[in-house]
Amino acid sequence: MPEGDSVHKLARRLDRALRGRTVARSDLRVPRLATRDLAGREVLEHATHGKHLLTRFSGDVTLHSHLLMDGEWSVTRPGRQLPRRLQPDVRVVLETTEGSTAWGLRLHQLELVATSQEAQVVGHLGPDLLHDDLDAAEAVRRLRADPEVPLVSAMLDQTKVAGLGNLWANELAFVLGRSPWTPVGEVDVERLVTLAARALRHSATVPGAYQVTTGTGRRGESHWVAGRQRRPCLRCGTVVQMVDEVPNDPANRRTWWCPHCQPGPARPAR
Repeated sequence: MPEGDSVHKLARRLDRALRGRTVARSDLRVPRLATRDLAGREVLEHATHGKHLLTRFSGDVTLHSHLLMDGEWSVTRPGRQLPRRLQPDVRVVLETTEGSTAWGLRLHQLELVATSQEAQVVGHLGPDLLHDDLDAAEAVRRLRADPEVPLVSAMLDQTKVAGLGNLWANELAFVLGRSPWTPVGEVDVERLVTLAARALRHSATVPGAYQVTTGTGRRGESHWVAGRQRRPCLRCGTVVQMVDEVPNDPANRRTWWCPHCQPGPARPAR
């Protein structure tokens, strides 16, 4: 699943391709937006809030989208089309007057809102860890509001802090040296917010650092615990453990941890 750093990098890529350009033709392939036309509007920027993408146009219009598990954007040069096999997945087409075209595939939560009213679609989210004006104190307050919630579940709750997905929740729990199921009220939440914001920004902006949590991009060594079940911990050699997600429970995703480096409670039996 794309996380906050993934969507931030996507926004910068789309800015390079579309920012300052005028839409010559638009095609919004969802029933409630099918009659809406963005032709003639300038693409002002692509902003993000957590995992949400906000494509802002002139005239106080924003296209809101969420990638969820499988969404993506592709940009083609003038005169080029996406392969025919991908066309059934297209939900948004934005062709510019210069001829380049942005294609949104398998996008979710597609909505057009006034840019001045973006709070309608992202106002429920917590502070964005990648924003320059991050309100760290508010992020800490929200995380502490439910002190009995397990650490990884608190990090995955986008209404507390926005931008952390399952990979970062697991990796940050390891860096903190705490069991994923430690009640968040027992954790140094100020340190957590500082580490999370620093890690996401490093991942999103430093070449070669994207979602490398250990400092080395060598194959099999880029993550401390995520994806490393039944393999030795890179720090102590203990076998990394994993439990599967609880179906239909976004607070209990697949979880990895090192029992030695992350002492504390196990996930409660269900």
